[in-house]
Amino acid sequence: MFKKILIANRGEIALRVLRTCREMGIRTVAVYSTADKDSLHVRFADEAVCIGKPQSSDSYLNIQHIMAAAEITNADAIHPGYGFLAENANFSEICAQYHIKFIGPTPEMIRAMGDKITAKETMIKAGVPVIPGSEGLLQSTDEAKQLAKEMGYPVIIKATAGGGGKGMRVIWAESELEHAYNTAKIEAAASFKNDGIYMEKFVEEPRHIEIQVAGDQFGKVCHLSERDCSIQRRHQKLVEESPSPFMTSELRQAMGEAAIKAASAINYESVGTIEFLVDKHRNFYFMEMNTRIQVEHGVTEEVISYDLIKEQIKIAAGVPISGKNYEPTIHAIECRINAEDPYNDFRPCPGKITVLHTPGGHGVRVDSHIYAGYTIPPYYDSMIAKVIAVAQTREEAINTMERALSEYVIEGVKTTIPFHMQLMKNEDFRKGNFTTKFIESFKLV
Repeated sequence: MFKKILIANRGEIALRVLRTCREMGIRTVAVYSTADKDSLHVRFADEAVCIGKPQSSDSYLNIQHIMAAAEITNADAIHPGYGFLAENANFSEICAQYHIKFIGPTPEMIRAMGDKITAKETMIKAGVPVIPGSEGLLQSTDEAKQLAKEMGYPVIIKATAGGGGKGMRVIWAESELEHAYNTAKIEAAASFKNDGIYMEKFVEEPRHIEIQVAGDQFGKVCHLSERDCSIQRRHQKLVEESPSPFMTSELRQAMGEAAIKAASAINYESVGTIEFLVDKHRNFYFMEMNTRIQVEHGVTEEVISYDLIKEQIKIAAGVPISGKNYEPTIHAIECRINAEDPYNDFRPCPGKITVLHTPGGHGVRVDSHIYAGYTIPPYYDSMIAKVIAVAQTREEAINTMERALSEYVIEGVKTTIPFHMQLMKNEDFRKGNFTTKFIESFKLV
């Protein structure tokens, strides 16, 4: 087992990893930018090293600075958390070159799933259902028009190196295609320095359901059931839950088997997530694989009583997994609390937290790095907390979440708590009647 782990991240995930390391008797090294010098992960780690200025490119994305911090502290492993360098194959490769274990998959696995065209080809070979679309990157608008005509509108154009909705356009008619094609390429090049785009049939009324997987260094892979992530805004998840209210036993078995095939196809090592789109007829299609721990991993942890960070560290240390597949026996729902103004188009709202009261009680878990007096910096993602409510049934979990949100007091900045409180009361949401387009018609009052 590792003696000392450097956590190459910040905020709540850095604190989350740190806590598990402490429970496992592993010493920790926090890295931080000058903007994060007062963050809790810096206070609670055994050692802390400043790695640069506030901008991510000068700190949390600066591989040279992070490796220097690992070297001077004699860390024998690095946990990347999520975001930043978590799915950076070059970072994983550099860690291996310096004999520091990257707690995650190998560079080859990251690359295999990081490019969406390569990932899709891998899934087709593995027998995993994929959305009909182009066999490779689109080379011209004429090719795109011909393919769209064959598949039938609507279609969607996506950036091959994309994420977060960048370089993505839904096209409902041929008259829209040329403009969408050109703007998607420009946006993809600006966001990812790669203007490659491809086309798929657009799945109407979809659910976004993902399967958590774990694979060890000995070729064994298991699935840990599903999370429904359909409540999202501009392709950013807002609420996640398990089990999905749309799920059936037959669908869960089929999706679990497909997820294991997907991970096994690249001999996956570590925890990861296979993301699927599921249409209204419960046909499911591979969308992408996230080769890291997910923001919403706590939802799965609660419904199957399973520490995914601990499992991730053990896998990296060469400990075999049990290989057992899991099904949720209770219900968990998570609300992401962002420092954003939901009444002003969710505009980011950094600043100083003047008053804080965190909810508690039976069935409530809060993962957060904030405290009264903490200043939320403007340089990073606006998520400041995750509230998870757990109960025997979905209805009870929603009621617990309502109660928890009503107790959550954050003053000094605007947050998305009012949005979530209204969502929990929404009749369609409570009945499980929603798709990924639900928030587009949701009226905040």
